[in-house]
Amino acid sequence: MEITIDKVGVWGFRHYQYLKNNKPSVVTSMRLNGTLEDYLAGLDRDAQETYDLIVRQCCERDGINEALKASDELKWTREMNWIRKSGRVRAERSDLSVNIIG
Repeated sequence: MEITIDKVGVWGFRHYQYLKNNKPSVVTSMRLNGTLEDYLAGLDRDAQETYDLIVRQCCERDGINEALKASDELKWTREMNWIRKSGRVRAERSDLSVNIIG
């Protein structure tokens, strides 16, 4: 039986997939208690904040800003794609990822 999770983003959904595949009794218990969606939404919010902070810090460190975007949009896009990708990896490896991935 598949449930619909409306209030979560990618981080919460990934953790839900992990729980569903590796700890189905936790999913069942949280679903019965009515806490699953709120738990996943909170985890998603925290993970997204961590990811946003990492991206913002990398942009500041590397000088990726609106001035670069105006002068060389292709370079700005390339750098932002790299920062976002590495931000996802770093967020997944952070202490928060223990809860996200398992």
